Parts: sequence; structure tokens; C-alpha cells
Amino acid sequence: MIETYKKTVEENLEKYFDERLKNPEYKLFRDVIESMKYTVCLGGKRLRAIFCLEACRIFSGNYEAAIPTACAIEMLHAQSLIHDDLPCMDNDDLRRGKPSNHKVYGEAIATLAGDALISFAPQIIIEKTPKTISFDRIVKLLYEYSIAAGAFGIVGGQTADIEAENKNEKISLEHLNFIHKYKTGALFKFSLVSGAILGGADEKQIEAIKEFGEKFGLAFQIKDDILDVTSTTEEMGKTTGKDENSNKSTYVTIFGVEKSKEKLNDIIQKCYGILEKYNMKTEVLQKIIDSLK
Repeated sequence: MIETYKKTVEENLEKYFDERLKNPEYKLFRDVIESMKYTVCLGGKRLRAIFCLEACRIFSGNYEAAIPTACAIEMLHAQSLIHDDLPCMDNDDLRRGKPSNHKVYGEAIATLAGDALISFAPQIIIEKTPKTISFDRIVKLLYEYSIAAGAFGIVGGQTADIEAENKNEKISLEHLNFIHKYKTGALFKFSLVSGAILGGADEKQIEAIKEFGEKFGLAFQIKDDILDVTSTTEEMGKTTGKDENSNKSTYVTIFGVEKSKEKLNDIIQKCYGILEKYNMKTEVLQKIIDSLK
């Protein structure tokens, strides 16, 4: 099912961008559309999109209504990667094994492409979501999107990350967890919540899946911190060792590799526990959690 989800998302992403690229009205700004498509369609695990589709399926029995939103989530995620790689941010020249967006299109177009993706994502949700989904659900979904995409979501997390890098000493665990909750966890949480909304979940079910999303986001980031020091650039598809070289606070710099692995395993078990408690355990979610071990 994971491969089906991934293929579905990637086919629809190609379609959404090609519809615009083939439109002669947009010929004078093809560069920015191509830049948007470049990072969105670079590939990757598509975990956030898969979460959205699976959450919709859990609560409604099918996932088709969530396809446009799953694609929108990948657009928002790509936006965060484009801006994160810019010289004024993390200054990384490699993303998913390919040159970062600004290395291909230049800093100005890359910045504009990221900006454009923030608005193109909800445009796709509004245009492409089946008319069978009620207006109230779409409004609720877009409200959650606006939180995840802005200062109270991934932008806030990136801001806290920059503030941490500007400090001369290691930051507190509380500060680090705050960064992970917003920079990484906010989008995972939105991915699950959006699918749940489209699937007709009630408020109690939405709160449960939010809890899972936050826990998974933290586990995902701890795993990423570990891989930064235990994997190669070729394996990761992005520059490794940067955290240590830039004196950046991570779970590994605070606790060391082995203790970080213990904390990761503890959070993984909590993720399993949430799914069991609220009867949301599926093969897809279990496989994704297992991939963090």
C-alpha cells in the first residue's frame, strides 16, 4: 500500500505542475514553476503524503478524497526544504542526492519558488478536492494548513533553530524539543490531521492522531540526528556531519549516540501505544514506525 500511495502522489504532482507548464499564459514565469516542480518532484519517501492518505483511509475506508491534500503537503514540505537550504539558512548545496534548488535556479528564483509553493498548495486543495467533501471540512483543513505553514508551525520552528545556532553555548533540551515539535513535528501532525478531517474523523479521533503525529515527529528528528553522525552523504542524499561542524545542538550532541538511540526507542514505543489505545494501528503506520528503528 505504501508504494501505491507514493506512486499516486508522484503521478498527481507531475500532472498538477505540467498543467501549468503547458499553459502559454504562464510562459514568462516558467522558471519559477520549473523551480517549484524541481524540488517537489525530486522524490523522497513521501511519508507526510502517505500519512495523509492513510489517515483518510482509516476514518472513511478510502483515500481518494485526500490525494490533492497529500500532494499539497509535499509542496509545503518542498518549500521548507528550498528555504532551509538557502545560504542565509542552513546553506546546503545537496538535497536528496541532487543539487539544492538555489544551486540550479539561483537564490532569487529559489526564494520565489518557495514562496509560490506556500500558496499553490492550498490552491490545489481547493481546486482538486472532490465536491463530495463539505465546505466546512475544507475550511477546517485550510485553517490547520495555515497554522502548520506559518509562524506557529514550521516557520516558528525554523526561527527557533536559527536562534539556537546564534548562541555560543549548547541549548537546553526544552529548546531542542521545541524546535523539533514545530520545525519537524508540525508538518507530520498536519499530514495526519488533514487526512482525518477529510475522512470524517470526530474531534476525539483528531486529537488522538495529533498526539501520534507529534510523537512521531520527535522520533523522526532524533533518528535524523543520529544518522547525521552515523551515515554518509551518499546514503542520506544530503550533507552529513554538518550538525557537529556547525556546533549545532542535537540529541546526539546532548546525549551521545547510544543514549539517543534509547530515547528514540522509548518514543517509538509510545507511538505504538497511541495507535493501540485509539484503535488506529494499521500495516502502513506500523511499517513507517518500524523504519525508524
